[in-house]
Amino acid sequence: MRAGRLRYLLGAAFHQLAWTEWGPADGAPGDIPVVCVHGLTRNGRDFDALAQALAAQGRRVLCPDLPGRGLSDWLPDPAMYAPPVYVGALAHLLARLDGPVDWVGTSLGGICGMMVAAATGNPIRRLVLNDVGPLVPQAAIARIQAYLAETPRFADLAAVEAHLRQVHAPFGQLTDAQWGHLAHHSARAAPEGGLMLHFDPALAVPIRARPPEPVDLSALWGLVSVPVLAIRGAESDLLLPETLAAMAARPGVRVAEIPAVGHAPALMDASQVALVAGFLD
Repeated sequence: MRAGRLRYLLGAAFHQLAWTEWGPADGAPGDIPVVCVHGLTRNGRDFDALAQALAAQGRRVLCPDLPGRGLSDWLPDPAMYAPPVYVGALAHLLARLDGPVDWVGTSLGGICGMMVAAATGNPIRRLVLNDVGPLVPQAAIARIQAYLAETPRFADLAAVEAHLRQVHAPFGQLTDAQWGHLAHHSARAAPEGGLMLHFDPALAVPIRARPPEPVDLSALWGLVSVPVLAIRGAESDLLLPETLAAMAARPGVRVAEIPAVGHAPALMDASQVALVAGFLD
């Protein structure tokens, strides 16, 4: 694993985007880099298991921390925490790669992937949408707003892990080691002591400022023409069965449903990793 950083211009200031990188620096001959983008309050280390598996196949894998998460810079204005800004930052990483990429996006990372794939001349060859589609229901938005209402503080990593096991129970039956991994990379030192989650609490401001209404991304989805693998947790409240069925009706779209999982499949289980790796192969 290697750590990477680049500067991107946003407004009148530059900010740093961080990522972790796996596999050979230039990939195996003929292979295309894989960019993995995480969900709303998560970070790029969520993809360690998938990235290691793909790297073992000779793939170069880059897992960025979106602005305000992980090791990437926080933004000065909460209003900046929006998908167009995230895509603008990620575009700098794509420009550095300067060629085709495969994209794996969980939830918000999938929305960013759709935005990139909808753009004329985009570099995405194959797109994996992990538990997200062209419609985000109102109930899911309300749940997200409620989750973001608190900014918890923790005495130690054990408390962080206990919190993650509760709020991210829909990830599925993860092992103790996997929960420990998530806790380790989800925590940072709080200024007043103890630990807090590794994202800027201000990212909740624009989300909570709006009433909980469904988000219709069908116009964006209609512009995506690359091959797509859409994954749904069978108990997900964010990607509904009827939305997945409508996605499956489109040419070039494969779908898969993961049993006993909600929002969103963690892509840590060997079968989930094999599903994504097989589609990208």
